[in-house]
Amino acid sequence: MKINWAALGSTFGVSVVISLAVVAAFCFGVSALARREEALADGAAGRGTAALGGAVLCFALCAAAVGYGLYVIAG
Repeated sequence: MKINWAALGSTFGVSVVISLAVVAAFCFGVSALARREEALADGAAGRGTAALGGAVLCFALCAAAVGYGLYVIAG
C-alpha cells in the first residue's frame, strides 16, 4: 500500500484553515451580538443595527460552510 503524503498533507492543511475560519467567523458573530446589546443599552440604535447585520453575515457564513461540507460528503 502506498500513501500519497502530499495529498494527505494538503487535505489536512485545507481542513485546518477552513476550521479556523469557521470558528473565527462564529466568534466575530458572537462578538457582534454582544456589541449590539451594548449599543442598544447605550441608546445607539444605528450601531446596534449595524452590529446585528455583521452578526447575521458571520453566522450565515458559518451555516454556508457547514452546508457545503455536508453537500460534499453526501455528493
